[in-house]
Amino acid sequence: MATMFRDQSSEALRGWIERGALLILPVGTTEEHGPHLPVDTDARIAEACGAALGDALGDDAPTLVMDTIRYGYSMAIMRRWPGTIVVRTRVFMDYVFDVCASALQMGFTRLALLDCHGHHSGALSTVSRELCDATDTAIAILSPARLSAEAFNAVRRSEQGGAIHGGEWETSLLLHISPEVVDMSRAVAEPMRYRSDFVAGDGFMGSQRVTWSTWYLQQSESGIYGDPTVATAETGRAIMEAVVAEGARFLREFKGRG
Repeated sequence: MATMFRDQSSEALRGWIERGALLILPVGTTEEHGPHLPVDTDARIAEACGAALGDALGDDAPTLVMDTIRYGYSMAIMRRWPGTIVVRTRVFMDYVFDVCASALQMGFTRLALLDCHGHHSGALSTVSRELCDATDTAIAILSPARLSAEAFNAVRRSEQGGAIHGGEWETSLLLHISPEVVDMSRAVAEPMRYRSDFVAGDGFMGSQRVTWSTWYLQQSESGIYGDPTVATAETGRAIMEAVVAEGARFLREFKGRG
C-alpha cells in the first residue's frame, strides 16, 4: 500500500527528507462526465494512479503520495451540466504553486505531479517553470493518458475521437478501479465527427498538432465526447498497468538524477 504524506508526523517527515524521498502529487478536478460517470472521475483516476505508482516504486525509491487536488479549472461551457466546479486559472495555479513550494522549501527535492485533467496541462507547465525560478528545483509532470497511449491504442475498440471526455479511456479506467460508480446503462456514444490533419484523434493523448478546443469544434448533447459504450474493465486494467510501468520507470530515473 502506498505511503501517504498525510499520515506522517513532522519528525517522520524529517526522516523521509533525509532519505531523499520522492513526492507524488496527483492533480485532478471535479466536473461533469456525462450521465454514466461520477463528477470526480478525474480526481478518482489521479488518486488511483498516485497510489498505484507509490506501491510500484516501493523500497527501491522511497515515495510519499500526497492528497489529490480535487478541484481545478474547466471551461465555462461545461457548466451546462451540473457538477462542474471551476477554479479560476490563476487561483488554481497559485494554489498548486504554494503546495509544491511548501514541500520543496521543507527539504524535499524530488516532486512529480500527475496531470489527470486536459485543461490543466498549460497551467501546470507554467507553474513548473515558476517553481524553478522560485526554488531552483525542477519538478516533473506526468500524464497518465500519454503514458498509457500506446497500450490503450493496442486494445481500444473505439475509433480515433472515441476516447476524449468521458469516452472509452476514462470509462474503462473507472470500470477497473471503481466499477460501482459507473452506470453503463446510461452510457451514450458521442464521438468526434470533425476530422482534420491538424486536429484529429484524441488530443489529450498528444495526437493533435494544434490547439483547438474540442468544445467548440462540435456541440456535445450529453456532456461527453467519445464512445464509452465499448469500454471494459480489461481495457482499464491494461491502461493502469501501462501507467504504472511507464510512470515508475521514469520516476526511478527522475529520482536518480543529480
